Amino acid sequence: MVEMIFHPVEDAFKEAVAQGVFPGAVVLVGRGEEIVFERAFGYRSLVPEKTPMQPETIFDLASLTKPLATTPAVMLLVREKKIRLEDRVCRFFANFGVFGKTHVTFRHLLAHCSGLPAWKPYYEDIIKGAKEGKINFVASRAAKSYVFEQIHREKPESAPATQSLYSDLGFMLLGEAVEEISGWSLDRYCQDRVFKPMGLRSTSFVDLTLLRARRLQPVQEMIAPTEDCPWRKKILCGEVHDENAYAMGGVAGHAGLFSSARDIHLFLTRLRRCQRGEDQFLPAPILKEFLARDETVKGSTYALGWDTPSLEGSSSGSYFSPKSVGHLGFTGTSIWWDLEKDCHIILLSNRIHPSRSSDKIKTFRPYIHDLIMKTLYHE
Repeated sequence: MVEMIFHPVEDAFKEAVAQGVFPGAVVLVGRGEEIVFERAFGYRSLVPEKTPMQPETIFDLASLTKPLATTPAVMLLVREKKIRLEDRVCRFFANFGVFGKTHVTFRHLLAHCSGLPAWKPYYEDIIKGAKEGKINFVASRAAKSYVFEQIHREKPESAPATQSLYSDLGFMLLGEAVEEISGWSLDRYCQDRVFKPMGLRSTSFVDLTLLRARRLQPVQEMIAPTEDCPWRKKILCGEVHDENAYAMGGVAGHAGLFSSARDIHLFLTRLRRCQRGEDQFLPAPILKEFLARDETVKGSTYALGWDTPSLEGSSSGSYFSPKSVGHLGFTGTSIWWDLEKDCHIILLSNRIHPSRSSDKIKTFRPYIHDLIMKTLYHE
């Protein structure tokens, strides 16, 4: 490992911490299966006290839940022929077909072209229900069922396969489908069928209903805290930041996963082997289909469960090839994986701690990706 060439990258991270892009970050750069650079910068927490960021810190991944949990779960169901990508969703959820949604398929949900709205504040109804006397309603299984009912009843914003719109609702529904078809909860299914076989030790959902029932507590010293939440009235640490995922009990198809940079690296190297036909965990043809840009909607950048670099202004910067996949998370997390150049960059930060007010990460991401790629390929 040639450490010295990464000096400009280290300086850029130190400067980003100083400029308040984020309190701290962990970056891991992989080429093939090898880790060529892995470092922690800045602080894991600023309040109630300053603690240093560590390489093994666990982060609330936010939307990285989509490619790292929900999507591989769906891939396994496809492998087992329990579903096909062209199956209609209403085959499993009869009520979903209302308002012209009968033709929505699993492919449409994965490629963000189902016509479902991007987002809805379901958590507001759940908080209201709790205030009106529904005891322990917030973060309960009943609240989760309520959210699923609402999604089934949603009016689409467009006909399926006509436009691409990034939708949390589509992935909440995919999470529900995994549960319905497998007969397991999403977190249990992912734990037993994805994370455990991959040897991931610090990757899991935090089921808030279990915390309440068994009075369990996640190990907060290991986890990067997120926002000082205005309505939960505390600094969130080890409980999901995403409001809808929280209201649903912490386990959802669009958000709720916690993990570390090293675990994500293990996940990507396992997918890499599968993609090359060296590992039968997921068949290469299925991976090939999921990791290729979906052609349903002309001009869309989405693959199935993943995004790909847009021609201009991609957070991946300008050196990732068109054969790359990636994803961002609201909490300050991202993955970019170049299938052609055979490298990946995992950037995990706590940019919303203790407040979500700064979006300086938007300009930092492409800048740091370019700097790392130039270092890797001596450009």
